[in-house]
Amino acid sequence: MNKINLFRQLVVVLFLAALIAGCAGTKTRESTGEYVDNSVITAKVKAAILEDPMLKMFQINVETFKGEVQLSGFVDSAEAAARAEEITRKVKGVTSVKNSLIVK
Repeated sequence: MNKINLFRQLVVVLFLAALIAGCAGTKTRESTGEYVDNSVITAKVKAAILEDPMLKMFQINVETFKGEVQLSGFVDSAEAAARAEEITRKVKGVTSVKNSLIVK
């Protein structure tokens, strides 16, 4: 009976270790916490862009990975692209911005 309890405890410990390791981030994959943080950053950037009268009429896509925000889509002027990047840099949690906006 004692060996069975020891075996069950070992199985539970191994299961928990695998579960924790599965939530860890790598260089190419976000951890669960990073995913949530990046989702919040993306939402804040989108809201800030929509609040700006110069940018709200454009379709600007926002993606965040490990704090790095990528802006993509089309804008009418280089000033609009620069403004979108400036607004993005001001959002808390943004570590860098990759501006891939294309001027039509």
